[in-house]
Amino acid sequence: MTTSDAGSGPGGRPVLLVLADSLSYYGPKGGLPSDHPDIWPNRVARELDWDVELVARIGWTSRDAWWALTQDPRVWAAIPRAGAVVFAVGGMDSLPSPLPTALREQLRYIRPPALRRMVRSGYQWLQPRLSRLGWPVALPPRVSVEYLESSRSALAYVRPSLPVIGTLPSVHRSEAYGKAHSGRPAAVTAITAWAEAQKVPLVDLAEAVRTNIFSGQGNPDGIHWGWDAHVAVAEAMLTAIRSAGVARQDFPDQIPAETVPNGAE
Repeated sequence: MTTSDAGSGPGGRPVLLVLADSLSYYGPKGGLPSDHPDIWPNRVARELDWDVELVARIGWTSRDAWWALTQDPRVWAAIPRAGAVVFAVGGMDSLPSPLPTALREQLRYIRPPALRRMVRSGYQWLQPRLSRLGWPVALPPRVSVEYLESSRSALAYVRPSLPVIGTLPSVHRSEAYGKAHSGRPAAVTAITAWAEAQKVPLVDLAEAVRTNIFSGQGNPDGIHWGWDAHVAVAEAMLTAIRSAGVARQDFPDQIPAETVPNGAE
């Protein structure tokens, strides 16, 4: 899902480009339009007086962010105007995924519908039970970091001074994942090492949302957040963006549109 100000063009307000999973646009009662004023990307952009380009989908990993960066023309259009780019992905990477992602995503294509429903029901029964093992995760930390670095370096090639912000995985108490998250520590270690090496500011989503999640004030699914968490993430994100040298109403340097990243496999 994406959002942008159709009335703005080159030379207008900077854009906060956010590549994210569903944590960016789900509230305490479910998914929301990308222009909802209370989700954290819009809170951040409002404070900076910027526009927002939110490119996100439920279940997205660092690999999906790379695909969006290199294949989505809405992202290409945002890069020349971007004041900062946020990689709000990586949390899904660290969650247990007993069935390989590629196979899980094919369930929707099973025909006839009766067979699809039967297979999906079986998967939904097995998923939380097998997830208690905590392994395997959706993406190994090494692979997550490879995609994050590919995305960062692609942006650096076309916009060397463009600030990039990373995130550390959130926490959850979701029954759908057996309340297991043993993959998080290794993901945190790998992402932190990458961020330090590349001088990428990090926002620790877990630190911002832990109280909200474990107090039961978040979404009943145990993984998405309530409004207090969105406020806390927005505040942490603003701190990270400003630590990268971005000030209110900063305008990005302009680049030719034809130089945006392209051609990923």
